[in-house]
Amino acid sequence: MLAAVTLYSLSVFVHVTAVVVGLGATFAESLLFPVAMRAGTRHLAYVHRVQLAINQRLATPALGVIVLTGIYQTIDGDWGFGSFWISATFAIVIVIGAINGAYFIPTDRRLAAMAEREQGGERLSDEYQSAARREGMMGAVTGILVILAIFLMVTKPGA
Repeated sequence: MLAAVTLYSLSVFVHVTAVVVGLGATFAESLLFPVAMRAGTRHLAYVHRVQLAINQRLATPALGVIVLTGIYQTIDGDWGFGSFWISATFAIVIVIGAINGAYFIPTDRRLAAMAEREQGGERLSDEYQSAARREGMMGAVTGILVILAIFLMVTKPGA
């Protein structure tokens, strides 16, 4: 028997695909910086440009798709916006979008320019190292938020 493809199931497919493609790619960013540091500081500007492209061209559109399909599924499904797991997940996605737009994108622009200026030196400036370390910590926090949102969506506590 063939499974029925409904608008709702198609929305769930698009929703999950956006999470995997758009936000999954951001987890690879945690590997880029340490690999580039081992290969030599001349690669750091490139790393920040790749991170910028991932955040602008994958994560940002994915977050929009996630919100829109999530709204549709909440309205069309047997759910309510007042449910903890739904409202908490929407809040997390909005926070991730804000962090991406207000922190990661401008920070990678700034760090790419700094890395380009400093690539000939033997040592990266304290300012660059501090900002890169902060960005790594923010990446870890954001990754935990993504995992928490996935947990809420899968377990639906209180549903």
